[in-house]
Amino acid sequence: MEKTYSIINITDLTNIDFSQVYETNQNTIIKSIDESKFVIKYITEPSFITNKTVTPVQTLTHSEVLELLATSAWNQLTP
Repeated sequence: MEKTYSIINITDLTNIDFSQVYETNQNTIIKSIDESKFVIKYITEPSFITNKTVTPVQTLTHSEVLELLATSAWNQLTP
């Protein structure tokens, strides 16, 4: 099964149940350069998204998240 990637506002970090996603805690997430957003990945949509406790800014496929992470908003090495 393919993983789904969701971009979440950092203000929702405390609402993430890490037992439902591949990241193990807030120290293992990928953050945007300005630290306003972060990425989570999962196969089954987590209940915190289903019940709308957390609303993703964007939901992406693997190839789409790779494109996003290569941008200057997410990668300091990108000009």
